[in-house]
Amino acid sequence: MYRKFFHLMIIQLILTLLLSFNIFAQEYEFIKLADGLQFPEGPAWDGKGSLFVSSCYGGYITKISEDGYGIFIDSINHKPLKQTNGLTFGSDGYLYACDYGIGAILKISSSGLIEMYAAGFEGEKFNRPNDLAFDKNGNLYFTDPKSYGTDKLDGRIFRIDRATNKVSIAAKSLAFPNGIAFSADGEYLYVAESAKNRILKFKVEEDGKLEMMLVFVELPGGDPDGLAFDVEGNLYAAHFGSGTIFVMNKVGEIISKIQTPGKKPSNVEFGGEDFKTLFITEDETNSVYMTRVSNPGLKLHYSTVQDTE
Repeated sequence: MYRKFFHLMIIQLILTLLLSFNIFAQEYEFIKLADGLQFPEGPAWDGKGSLFVSSCYGGYITKISEDGYGIFIDSINHKPLKQTNGLTFGSDGYLYACDYGIGAILKISSSGLIEMYAAGFEGEKFNRPNDLAFDKNGNLYFTDPKSYGTDKLDGRIFRIDRATNKVSIAAKSLAFPNGIAFSADGEYLYVAESAKNRILKFKVEEDGKLEMMLVFVELPGGDPDGLAFDVEGNLYAAHFGSGTIFVMNKVGEIISKIQTPGKKPSNVEFGGEDFKTLFITEDETNSVYMTRVSNPGLKLHYSTVQDTE
């Protein structure tokens, strides 16, 4: 009798803990916004009703709006665009793009005019610019992986100074740095280190360098990829390979899981009028989806959305 009672108490305790951390996968309704894309990545919300998405293997950027979707700009007609990945809007209205095909950071106007924002570092092109984010002062940080492997520590994070356009290394010796996102106060930068299945947390120093590296969370069973925060400080991470968007609280505890339509979610972005729409790029189905979440997303530093408030 006591043994049975003890077992029931243990089960009840486990269920209580699971519910308190909310780690049961919830049911989400997904709406497909676009399909037939070639490895979609880098979703960027312009704050005006449109989402822009890279097609990494197709060499074009798609624009998705309430009227439908179509190619915004492509590598055939718009040089030097080749193979873009991460995208983000600056407060100047330009779309900034990581182009790993040419190893550079591009700046694209609303009409599709392309400028070279950063062509490389110390006379050499970047390796594979992947994802990017502005800090609160308008300086641009981006990940630059090279080889993939836990022992391949050739990944870097670069910083482009807003005032001078000077490029500097903010951090190095990383195993395929990928998604990137700043905290609400801009004091910390979070980076997915994909080859080690973990997300890192850096302190942003006054000179822009990244110090005090900590492991924020480990996510085995797939590669952590694109990142985004909500207004409560919860971090959303696309987990490539597991078909999951993990949601972590401020101390790195998993509090929720969003199971995606395919196994290869690559990135996430908040948008919509109330910022409670979560956009997801997914590479098994080569599609872009949206779903609704409870908390609004954190509006990005130095973005077009900030200027419209």
